Parts: sequence; structure tokens; C-alpha cells
Amino acid sequence: MLIWYVATAVAGVWAVFDSPALDYRFVMVGAVLPVGEVVLGRPGPLHSLVTAVAVLAVVMLATRGRRVLRRRLLGIPIGLLAHLVFSASWADTDAFWWPLTGLGLSDAEPPELARGALTVVLELAGIALGLWWIRRVGLDERPAREDFRRTGRLPRAAAPPVQGTC
Repeated sequence: MLIWYVATAVAGVWAVFDSPALDYRFVMVGAVLPVGEVVLGRPGPLHSLVTAVAVLAVVMLATRGRRVLRRRLLGIPIGLLAHLVFSASWADTDAFWWPLTGLGLSDAEPPELARGALTVVLELAGIALGLWWIRRVGLDERPAREDFRRTGRLPRAAAPPVQGTC
């Protein structure tokens, strides 16, 4: 289950932040990193809010005075946080708050494996969302796609729609 996490992370981050300088490739990496923990057979540290916040702190501290590198690397903790939301990791208290609830890892099944047939539905929804997002941000055009591969940035005309006020 990768497409669901990539599509929801990039579309969600794009809609919320609308940052022209964010490297969305790193958001994608951060969004799929926790999936690697399925080999443990249970959620590991990458399914924890504490870990995502710690990665954010490390990025912020390690990149002081290096704005370009910071903008690029900030995508990783943002992607990790998006994964926590879209995997529903918050539903497993032991995994989500590890190590604050104890040093032992959760005994639950990883959220990526716990959904059964719903996994297929989520992947199909991820494909649909991903295709919509690609068209919406202009990545269906070859020059924009090549620029995205090189820089991780979206075409500037790809701003999300402005929501009306009441």
C-alpha cells in the first residue's frame, strides 16, 4: 500500500501549505517510510508522533543557516506526519505515542496490513486522487513533469483553489 500514502500526502500538503519552495519528492519519501516497518509485523517507531516530531527537530537544528537544504528536508517529517493521519496510526495509542507509553512496541498489526480488502479500495482511491492531483497541478505536461523530477517543485500556476468564506 504505497499509492494511497503518496497521493494523500502530496495532495493534502499541496492543499494546506501551497508552498512554492517545498520539495514534494521528500514529502513522498516521508509518507512511505513507515510502510517499511511491515517487516516487523507491527507498527514501529516510524508510526509514532514522537518520532515525526523528533525528525522535524533534527531537520530544523541540523539545517540552521542552510535554507535550501532545510526546505528540501522538511518534506520528510511532513510526509511522516501525513502518513500518521492517513494510516490512522493515531488509533493505536501504544504505537502513536511510543515511547511515551512504554519502550515496548505495539502488539497490533501494522495499519498498512490491518485493513484487509479495504486496502484495495484505498489504493484505487489513491490512484484516482493521484491522477486528479497530477492534472490539477499541471504535471501532465512534459516540461512541468521534467522540472518536478529535477527540483521536486510544482508549477507556480498549480495553486490550490481558494475556499470562500461564510
